[in-house]
Amino acid sequence: MAASQLLDEQDERENDTYHVMVMVEDRTHPQTTPKGRTHPSVNTLRNAHIDDKSNVSKPQRFARGFRKALRKNQDYISIPVSKPNASQLPSEWWKTGITFIWAGFNLVLTTVMITIVHERVPDKSVSPPLPDKFFDYVPRVAWVFSVTEVNGMILVALWFIHWLFLKHRAIVGRRFFFLQGMLYLYRMVTMYITTLPVPSIHMNCAPKLYDDSHGKIKRIWQLVSGGGLSITGSHMMCGDFLYSGHTVMLTLTFLFIQEYSPSTLLWRCYHVICWLLSAVGVVCILIAHEHYSLDVVVAYFITSRLFYWYHTMTNNQALGSSNNYLNRTWWNPAFNFLEKNVKTTVPCTFSCPVSLPAAFKNTCKSYSKVQSTRDA
Repeated sequence: MAASQLLDEQDERENDTYHVMVMVEDRTHPQTTPKGRTHPSVNTLRNAHIDDKSNVSKPQRFARGFRKALRKNQDYISIPVSKPNASQLPSEWWKTGITFIWAGFNLVLTTVMITIVHERVPDKSVSPPLPDKFFDYVPRVAWVFSVTEVNGMILVALWFIHWLFLKHRAIVGRRFFFLQGMLYLYRMVTMYITTLPVPSIHMNCAPKLYDDSHGKIKRIWQLVSGGGLSITGSHMMCGDFLYSGHTVMLTLTFLFIQEYSPSTLLWRCYHVICWLLSAVGVVCILIAHEHYSLDVVVAYFITSRLFYWYHTMTNNQALGSSNNYLNRTWWNPAFNFLEKNVKTTVPCTFSCPVSLPAAFKNTCKSYSKVQSTRDA
């Protein structure tokens, strides 16, 4: 028995499903239609078009007649098949929006905490700087702290551009914002429970305001609008030493750039450049004597461990068992909320963040109709 099959796969992008059109025709035993008609055989089609007076060749007339007969008399069956990537890596931008608000809220709350802690910092004449081994061997260089802030701004800009071109930017974005908010939340706790004296005599802290609420609000706004940077003149308060916020951003941006980019030779060279920007920025904090060595070490440890814990939980599906001790973290319910529908590892793929006009798009169809015939 001879048969011909027609497979037509159409990409239903609105519903994120494939529809497979399957047709089978038996030419040896003609199939009876509901009205009693039978499908024409190959010989019938050939005889029907042999007397055609046109200039079309005989093989072309045969193929044309055969396709017309198939479209007219054949039934089709639509089989929906779901796309695995669409179901395993949903965007869920509304969750990304929630984490963005979370990060922004903790950033503003951190500036409020800095203003509160500033009022408790002891005077340099009463409590001199604590001993620090790094400061004992490396003299202070005032201008290098500007290098730290410039490197930080470059890394943030590189990461923002990198993030814009990621295909799964919604998932990666909410991971970044969630971890950023968590790190600033921890920073608020550490700076509040233990207020350290200034790390160097050179530091000139802004006057204390005590009960001047209006002045404190003005300082909070100045700190937020200036990005908490010294080069913008917005950060003149003391007390936010344990742990270093500059080290947090230098480390976090580098870790995300490294994690969500390919491992080819060219990208590895790019990783080395980003690592140098981060490492030089951290060292310059210490050379400028703007933070104790303890502030920098704690900031790096908390940032890197939190990043590794979170991504270990996301990239290993087997950790969902009851013996997984990472499930005992206090932020595990938030993790389950954010990563509930992410069923696989996020691949390092890129896409254009802006939809191209129709004139620049390829007009060719992704799938074409395939016709095959086999003789008995």
